[in-house]
Amino acid sequence: MTDSAAKAPWFLARCAQFAVAAAAGGELVRALTGRAHLLHPATTTASDFGRVSMIFVNVMTATIVLFLLWFARCRRNAELISPGKVPGSTAWAVLAWLIPVFNLWVPRGLVQDVHRASALADADAGRSDLLVNVWWAAWVGHGALSLLGAHLGGGTSLPLLVASEVLSLLAGVLVIAVIQRITVRQAAGLGAGPRVPTPAGLPHAL
Repeated sequence: MTDSAAKAPWFLARCAQFAVAAAAGGELVRALTGRAHLLHPATTTASDFGRVSMIFVNVMTATIVLFLLWFARCRRNAELISPGKVPGSTAWAVLAWLIPVFNLWVPRGLVQDVHRASALADADAGRSDLLVNVWWAAWVGHGALSLLGAHLGGGTSLPLLVASEVLSLLAGVLVIAVIQRITVRQAAGLGAGPRVPTPAGLPHAL
């Protein structure tokens, strides 16, 4: 793809958004099925929970792949829109999501970098950072409460389950909004063409 042919990845964005919605719904069903199995093993068997879990794993895997494909394309586009404004490489931007411990905080900054570089003007950087930060807090909070519920509540604590799934659904809604926002900005930024820095010491053209 040449620079002039670069486009906002709308198809990947829509696929990722649909997959995120499906994964959020699947996570809710899986959590409820798991709790039902622990409380009522005679009516909700281990095989029932296993089938639901397998479907969720497949949906979640597809979601991760689609999201990373979208994010990799967006990062390449961001370099075209704002040359020199996106640190690191596309490979690192993808791998950081897959490295344990690092993926608890590094990807949040990567998303913010891509968002800021995806438009020629960034007057709303503060609001955009807030959106990313709230999404990331909800996602990490969901993971923390899921682990807490499994270890302290034995997987049957209703308050922990409800809190965890509320954060999961919130994270799903917010990441769909993040995908939409970055893609919209890139559509506008690529349509305007890349920003060319003015050499220092030269007069501005009239």
